[in-house]
Amino acid sequence: MTLLALSDVDTYYGEIHILQKLSLQVGEGELVCLLGGNASGKSTTLKTILGIVRPRRGSVELDGEDVTGRPTSYRIARGIAIVPENRRLFAPMTVYENLEMGAYLRGRDGFDEALERVYGLFPVLKDRRKQLAGTLSGGEQQMVAMGRALMSDPKLLLMDEPSMGLAPILVERNFEIIQQVHDAGVAVLVVEQNANVSLSIADRGYVLQTGRIVLADTAKRLLANEDLKKAYLGR
Repeated sequence: MTLLALSDVDTYYGEIHILQKLSLQVGEGELVCLLGGNASGKSTTLKTILGIVRPRRGSVELDGEDVTGRPTSYRIARGIAIVPENRRLFAPMTVYENLEMGAYLRGRDGFDEALERVYGLFPVLKDRRKQLAGTLSGGEQQMVAMGRALMSDPKLLLMDEPSMGLAPILVERNFEIIQQVHDAGVAVLVVEQNANVSLSIADRGYVLQTGRIVLADTAKRLLANEDLKKAYLGR
């Protein structure tokens, strides 16, 4: 079943046409990556999914419901969570308090179970639960950002540039955790410039260029695509 569907979306900033007839889908429990360079429209795609910007034409459907005219708060309540670019933690708050914020909509219902699942994925966060989030390393902050998103028990997890600013060994570990989340049944849309690592764990992928989808295929076929290799994989 399709969980997220963007159909013929045209999104503008003023009179600047950013997304042009953009269509993509994410199925239940599927891991999909959206690849693109700087100024390709990746961030605008996420903002359109979240309702931060509204398309001038086209539709956004979530779990079979047209949410094109619905506010961001409604979409979040319907099961979307995001790990934003650069993490955007509540730096003066503790790790535990940041995780609590992720469970804001669910309250205490299932909170303890969700917290233990997050600690199971990120044992270091349990050890550092009283530490201020802003004092953690970049890799640890990324763990908090992912844990915070998972505390809401989302149907769809949006990942915005999860490899940005991380050392290669942490990038690899980060994507292993994304794979674990996917294996647990959560649908994931990864927005990335790092084609090699994101396609290595994805089911399918899309390539975005100046607001248009120029390639869409299984991850395996995209990894073998000569044009993609030249543009994103450096070979």
